[in-house]
Amino acid sequence: MSRFPSISAHAQHPAYGVLRKVTDTASVMLADNPSIMTLDGTNTWILRAPDSVSCVVVDPGPLDEAHLTRVAACGPVATVLITHGHADHEAGAQRFAQMVNAPIRANDPALCRNGAPLTADTLISAAGLRLEVLATPGHTADSICLLLDHEDTTTVLTGDTILGRGTTVVAHPDGKLADYLTSLRLLADLPPGTQALPGHGPELPDVTHIAKAYLTHREQRLSQVRAAVEQLGGSPTARQVVEVVYADVDHVLWEAAEWSVGAQLEYLRTEG
Repeated sequence: MSRFPSISAHAQHPAYGVLRKVTDTASVMLADNPSIMTLDGTNTWILRAPDSVSCVVVDPGPLDEAHLTRVAACGPVATVLITHGHADHEAGAQRFAQMVNAPIRANDPALCRNGAPLTADTLISAAGLRLEVLATPGHTADSICLLLDHEDTTTVLTGDTILGRGTTVVAHPDGKLADYLTSLRLLADLPPGTQALPGHGPELPDVTHIAKAYLTHREQRLSQVRAAVEQLGGSPTARQVVEVVYADVDHVLWEAAEWSVGAQLEYLRTEG
């Protein structure tokens, strides 16, 4: 019997309330907060070397006492890491850190608790693992990814920079398209076969392939936005462009699309 609660290597995504093993060093607890923006819910990642008692928790998720209690039962927790400051990833972090008496580290100093901010190339040694911080702004200004090398396996925790299905929004005005494209190129240059452990949706076998597909998608959308601006004339609003470019997309997604289109319009004004 496992010494950790409810670990299952057989459960498939999505699996609520179950600690689902994904790799030798990474398991996931899916928060029950599904929505248009969160897909099936927020993935809270629990990382530990096979022989480690303690663990690292990435993105405790929303302020959901039942979810936080299940994650806390996986402890002891050496440290809590936040991929970015959206509430579905970090609203429960302060409460969780109190429950498990662990520090919180994030790129944004305002989210940290008894720990230094995470910046590009920060190295974290905990729970028998070594994690490298990749600065990947774009979805938000404070977005990071976490590169984990263990024995012959390389994985990257991507937060919302890359999702398990679909594409993510560039949360304008905080998120910048130019930054996001640079971040996607960084991920596309990782070793082939690097598995992606996203903040939402199922894990992906090769982040480099997905990052390249994201880049192609962004280039296509940018061309569509440029054409829509020419069609509309003047200085159209993001909403006006959305109504042209996303005419065949469910209107419930238009609000999120406005963020990305706002970022694209800014990119066209500043980058051409």
